[in-house]
Amino acid sequence: MKRIFRINYLFIFLSIGCFQVNAAEKVELLKTDWSFKGLFGKFDRASLQRGYQVYTEVCASCHSMKYLSYRNLSEKGGPEFSLEQAKAIAASFEITDGPNDDGEMFERPAKLSDKFLMPYANDKEAQAANGGAYPPDMSVLAKARSGGVDYIYSVLLGYEDPPSGVTLDEGVYYNKYMYGNNIKMAQPLSDGLVEYIDGTEATEEQMAKDVTTFLMWAAEPHLEARHKMGFKAILYLIILTVLVYFSMKKIWSRIESEV
Repeated sequence: MKRIFRINYLFIFLSIGCFQVNAAEKVELLKTDWSFKGLFGKFDRASLQRGYQVYTEVCASCHSMKYLSYRNLSEKGGPEFSLEQAKAIAASFEITDGPNDDGEMFERPAKLSDKFLMPYANDKEAQAANGGAYPPDMSVLAKARSGGVDYIYSVLLGYEDPPSGVTLDEGVYYNKYMYGNNIKMAQPLSDGLVEYIDGTEATEEQMAKDVTTFLMWAAEPHLEARHKMGFKAILYLIILTVLVYFSMKKIWSRIESEV
């Protein structure tokens, strides 16, 4: 009897836990007008360049983007900085290279072929610097998270004071859209935090949208090419369908006349 009671109690506990998780996941995410959505969607080049600026000045101190090289910043379909701009951006970072002829490592300005500078030497250092929490790599974050860009955008803007009765541990913050509502990353954005080079007003919403757009491009750099290919495929199928329709209609008209 006691065993049955314990099993039932465990089932109720797990059911409540699952309900709480599902309830957190069902919070409606914030929506915004993404230029890259839809069949004809394209990345906003200005937004991508601003998003890179936000990543560099706000996010890069903790979050890596290990799959991106500086040359990607000038490639077609991306932020499309000029080649000279991309070289200047790369040269502003110091990369550890080597060993040299003396067997020693040395510092040098980054080149276009180099990967984005890593903020930490290894995972353990990253965890130690962030209270035990590992800052995720942002290269494919927009595709790896359920909810995609809407989720990232919502989390960036979802910091609130915890509801009454909710107590948070030290170094933990309340976020309306974060899974479980607890997050160890302090609110990263605030109005005027970045001074945009193009003069755009750096509101919290604008910065969240720009950096999220940049993360979407990083996760799917060939999105525009895929959209073009999809449009061509649909157009081809429409033409093929029309041709098949008229061919079948002509064939059946002959059969009906013979009958």
